[in-house]
Amino acid sequence: MTARRTVDTSADIADTTAAQAPARVGYGELLRTPGAWTFLSPALVARLPYAMLSMGILLLVTQTHGSYGTAGTVTAVAAVAQALIGPQTGRLADRYGQAAVLVPAVLVHGASVGVLIALALGHAPAWTLFLAAVPAGASVPQIGAMVRARWVARFTADGPSDASAARVSTAFAFESVTDEFTFVIGPILASGIAALANPAAALVAEAALTLVGGLAFAAQRRTAPARILPQPGARRASALASPGVRLLAGTFLGVGAVFGGMQVSVNAFADSVGQHDAGGTVYGIFAGGSMLAGVLYGVIAWRRPVQQRMLMSYALLVLGCSTLWAMPNLVALTVAGLVCGLAIAPTLISGYTLVETLVADGAKTEAFTWLTGAIGLGLAVGSMAAGKLIDGHGPSTGFLVPVIGAGLGLLALFTLRHLLVAPETGGDRIAAGPAAGSAQRGGAGQLVGAAKG
Repeated sequence: MTARRTVDTSADIADTTAAQAPARVGYGELLRTPGAWTFLSPALVARLPYAMLSMGILLLVTQTHGSYGTAGTVTAVAAVAQALIGPQTGRLADRYGQAAVLVPAVLVHGASVGVLIALALGHAPAWTLFLAAVPAGASVPQIGAMVRARWVARFTADGPSDASAARVSTAFAFESVTDEFTFVIGPILASGIAALANPAAALVAEAALTLVGGLAFAAQRRTAPARILPQPGARRASALASPGVRLLAGTFLGVGAVFGGMQVSVNAFADSVGQHDAGGTVYGIFAGGSMLAGVLYGVIAWRRPVQQRMLMSYALLVLGCSTLWAMPNLVALTVAGLVCGLAIAPTLISGYTLVETLVADGAKTEAFTWLTGAIGLGLAVGSMAAGKLIDGHGPSTGFLVPVIGAGLGLLALFTLRHLLVAPETGGDRIAAGPAAGSAQRGGAGQLVGAAKG
């Protein structure tokens, strides 16, 4: 009897341990999801130009107008337009469907980039470039947010559970890796085309990829989330009404400042040492560090709450950025950028995982676009600030922008981290579904497992 009780007790302990162990979903299982590749392939084509746009504008305007300050400002204007209009297109996609928003967006983008190229090559006044950059940035398709919304719709169709939370967490890690892959390849591709042909050709390629990939993605309607219409008289608040979403958007501004400051400063530093074409490669290695960290993040069964993970990764980001300004040569800068990049993906994955728990079903695409838009806005400010510092004080001073931006983001995150806890009831969540009550009933537990790690 004693032996049997011992065996039973051991079995109970094993069962309890297994129940407490975090769910783990591999990338292979994720990619075997029926229908996944039908939207992932065109999405990759459509997302690749995202990093090409800012690099292409930077290279083209620097060449035609001879000023990093002007080039950084034009890049910033495009990024600000994307940051402000992107969430509105995400909100429209939640209501009217992704294809209805995406098709006109990519058509406008192709035309507006063409106008920007023509003005730059014609040495038009800087203010005309600023005007042309507005529609070019505003029409950037929100593919990353739309893909994340498709993953959420696919895995939570049968209601929230630990298994769905684990799948969504892995999907977000995969999406972050994909984002970073585009930031690795995009700048290198833009720089390579500019070196082989000219910067205008790099922007032409960006517009063509956006148009082809965007239209192909829009055609995959079967995997798109269902439209969620509000009931007559129901309150339809913006996802930004959530304090937690506002905090995450603010911290992502800091991440965007890292991207913007790095892009301009790396190119200026490479120019200063006579290796102009190396700028895209150095920036790509920085993004490569983030991609590597994102891959590892997605295969670990985390036990720490995601709020803690984000705070830790953001602190490491600040630490990594603090060394960039002191690098004496391009090799040292490349190594420092790689180390700095290792903290990017864990921060982004944690942020996207958290924001999904803070809003109701009918506002998820919008919530994702607020974070993506915040990165774009931070990139805009970072690019402009770094360009001004470089023009006035030399290339190394531009690297002060990433550490200042990330430092302010860390301060906000640490001070207000209590806002990142998902509400226990649906009452505080944003009513955006076909029936507010149904959205709230399913929303309270939505991916809470992911938020708790």
